Amino acid sequence: MTDIDWGALHDAAREASQYAYVPYSRYRVGAAALVTDGRIIAGCNVENASYGLTLCAECGLVSELHLSGGGQLVAFVCVNGDGETIMPCGRCRQLLYEHAIPGMLLDTVSGVRSIDEVLPDAFGPRDLEGIGR
Repeated sequence: MTDIDWGALHDAAREASQYAYVPYSRYRVGAAALVTDGRIIAGCNVENASYGLTLCAECGLVSELHLSGGGQLVAFVCVNGDGETIMPCGRCRQLLYEHAIPGMLLDTVSGVRSIDEVLPDAFGPRDLEGIGR
């Protein structure tokens, strides 16, 4: 898919960051993705006083993916509260991998990269096929 409107994804991520719940770090994050059916979905980070329970923006985005009809992620972007592109953490790269088409594209701090470039040799659902059956 070459018809990715990166500007629209960045706009959606910037808007999502404004809804972030960040009373502790004050570090807003918004994420947006293009879905296989053409929808743009978004998520924001939600902090918790027990820091380990904080939800990254990617968690909200994947929840929105399933809440709004499912599908797979085609392209993804993540921004901070100033609208600057940031990288998903390792945990979130794994989460995105699970819900992405093969070769999903991410707009990263070093340019557009595939999910395989930012999470090489990933462990995923295919590794669990046939286990315990």
